[in-house]
Amino acid sequence: MATRRTRFSRFFLSQVVECPRYVYHNKKVIRVRPLVTGLNLLPTTISPMTKPPDRPNGSMLLRLINAAGRRFVKNGHKWLSLDEKLLLNKACERTGLDNYGDDSFREGLRVLLRSYELDAEFSFVGRICVNSDTLRLLSNRLRLVEDRRRHPGIAAEVIRRPLFITGLPRSGTTFLHALLAQDPAHRAPQVWEVMHPSPPPETASYATDRRITTTARQLKLADILMPDFKKVHLIGARLPQECIAITSHDFRSYSFETMSAVHSYRAWHDRQDKRPEYEFHRQFLQHLQWRCPGQRWVLKAPGHLLALEGLLQVYPDACILMTHRDPLKVLGSCASFTEVLRSAFSDRVDKAAMARQVSQRWAEGAGLAVKYRQMGNLRQQMFDVQYLDLVRDPMSMVRRIYEHFDLGLTRAAETAMQRFLAENPKDKGGVHRYSLETFGLNPEAERRRFQSYLDCFGIEPEG
Repeated sequence: MATRRTRFSRFFLSQVVECPRYVYHNKKVIRVRPLVTGLNLLPTTISPMTKPPDRPNGSMLLRLINAAGRRFVKNGHKWLSLDEKLLLNKACERTGLDNYGDDSFREGLRVLLRSYELDAEFSFVGRICVNSDTLRLLSNRLRLVEDRRRHPGIAAEVIRRPLFITGLPRSGTTFLHALLAQDPAHRAPQVWEVMHPSPPPETASYATDRRITTTARQLKLADILMPDFKKVHLIGARLPQECIAITSHDFRSYSFETMSAVHSYRAWHDRQDKRPEYEFHRQFLQHLQWRCPGQRWVLKAPGHLLALEGLLQVYPDACILMTHRDPLKVLGSCASFTEVLRSAFSDRVDKAAMARQVSQRWAEGAGLAVKYRQMGNLRQQMFDVQYLDLVRDPMSMVRRIYEHFDLGLTRAAETAMQRFLAENPKDKGGVHRYSLETFGLNPEAERRRFQSYLDCFGIEPEG
């Protein structure tokens, strides 16, 4: 039976890099016929009887692959290129399509690719992953435009009174999203259909679509690239996905700054009008909803807090759930989460600089939360969710949410939510340990920075 290390090598090389494959068999590692001749990241000969350890050091394995691949990055191989024209053409070749729709996405793509080159300091593996994901986004965009052309009914879909969850990151947004998504009346975009949206999903095959298996296989790679990820974030092919993964297809999204240190892209994105971002978001929901509707969309992203004005321009009847947690816990957890993500794609992560950026970003978000709370016209449209209340008694919080927005909580919904809670206890993926001091942040200074937010929402400090 193949060990975890061998399975990773085989999976990584076959799914991400087209090169010779190696399999552990009969007490030796043997070479298997390559899918495409060319790259060879691993040695062509490995001593017989040398069995890899059952539980390898994943970070060491990545370092070895990155070290072996540096010469390919240095030599500028085309399959590692982040050239805009090359990527656009390759996506067209892959799909057989050439209509990207509205050209407004091109500026964001251009700025992002330039920032990848200037700011991100990708490792070999990181560069492969970013190249592959950019091609996926471009290919999806081509297919979305073609589906919309062939099926005019998609554009006629109406998105009514969607429920948006936002707030500081690491404040219970993912947990609340997954919990509310259990209501049979709710429609939450699942990971598989956001990663592979075309063709539009159908109700009859929604639970058995082959793209679910494809996505689950791809997530295995993420699990090995980022072995601590499941400790910090709940993800699975059939779990709800964040809205920033949707807006990534328009190359105007907060997702990119989380995954990589793309400072110039972040500065550009901050200056942009967010309404076009949410207009694309609505089109994506129309696509998913066309043949697989629900009574109400349940959506989530901490980034909505930074762009709530644009969101409400596109979704004026939106119901907003705003989660709140002690910022000192938020910052430590968010910095740790960002480190997990970036370390998978870069050999150089400046923890102190990264933590300062996290603090700056979410101090801005906390200030906007105070601003929106003080706007009287949004009082009925918003509901505050205290993190400690949510984790102490999730179903009590759910009932309060449904009552505030006058939603009907059925017995079937309650039963499904109780089942989800029983099957997904806290720290199911492992305990996430972190501290502000690890990232060079001073607790007293950070508490002063967020004091107005703490006072406005009466947030209870955590130990």
